[in-house]
Amino acid sequence: MFTSQTSSFQDSIDVEERDDFDSEDIAGYSQKTQLNCYYTIYLYQGTRSEASEENVAWNQRRADSTTSQEDFSLTLIDSSLPVEAEPELRTYISRRLSKGALLGGMGNIATVELSSKSLTCYTFRLELDKYVQGLHSSLQTPELHNLETEVRPYLSRWYEESVMHIHRVVQLVQSNISFLLHAALSHTHVEVINSDERTKADVSRFIKAASLQGLSQQDTTAASLCKAISEDTHSDLTIDCSSSPPTLSNTVSNRFCDDWIQAFLNAAERCNPFLLRQILENFKLKAIQDMNSLKRFVRQAEMSHYALFRCCQFLQGCGNGDVLLQNARTEHSDLPESCSIITVLEEFLKEQSQAQA
Repeated sequence: MFTSQTSSFQDSIDVEERDDFDSEDIAGYSQKTQLNCYYTIYLYQGTRSEASEENVAWNQRRADSTTSQEDFSLTLIDSSLPVEAEPELRTYISRRLSKGALLGGMGNIATVELSSKSLTCYTFRLELDKYVQGLHSSLQTPELHNLETEVRPYLSRWYEESVMHIHRVVQLVQSNISFLLHAALSHTHVEVINSDERTKADVSRFIKAASLQGLSQQDTTAASLCKAISEDTHSDLTIDCSSSPPTLSNTVSNRFCDDWIQAFLNAAERCNPFLLRQILENFKLKAIQDMNSLKRFVRQAEMSHYALFRCCQFLQGCGNGDVLLQNARTEHSDLPESCSIITVLEEFLKEQSQAQA
């Protein structure tokens, strides 16, 4: 599964390589992405001793669509690629397989030059892996009698189903995207009502993609936020799609989440799901960096009043103090001195909020 497009994937790479990303950098991107989506499915067979007689005979009947190596063969089953490009792709994949560069059960990202076009398998690997697993029950025999009725329609929907959900959610809620970002970071449940099932699934997948859950088993700070559940009673964020635009209730945001609104809107207007995904990853990376900073400040504040002052300054400046302190309190729940510091910081933020109200 791959796409051919004008510049947008390179733009996504450019953003990914930067560590000073902010929403103003996206403002200049006004050109809409020109995008073509393709799929190709091959039958991979190991050595002849592993292949059934039925499959070998089928391969012989499709010799013109089969690439054979010493220990495996690769046979075309179906493709939406231009006719002249498919053999080039098959040769490329065969070469990668012969070098052991492709692992079973795991997606791969690569840029391939086919017939003077650059085609890319890209950044939604987990989503695509899950989507491809949905084909498993339909690929039991190489003849694929259900090719027209099941397999081809399913493959033709891969881009809409696996890639465009972030774009659809941003288009749906527009500037209210900050409420969803805050809900994802603070583990607030989001309920979608009066909508179709795809919209509900899109919002659920967006929240999962924007949360920090499962990012790193070794990063204790990120892992703690993933498990943090506020001791306070939170109301669900509700998205009512009975009107257009939808109505959101029980909304909570902060300056940190608000600062990312324009970046999401600009990328969505440009119809670039890859850039949207990278912005989302940068959003999460910044949240993790701030959590690490607060953790360090709290540890220092146990021994220094000046460090406590720096803690207050940091929380006031980062705009994400409510989420960071929620995580910190959960992580330090068994450390009385740290809990005392966090209580002071929570009181500081509360006073600042009341003064600004």
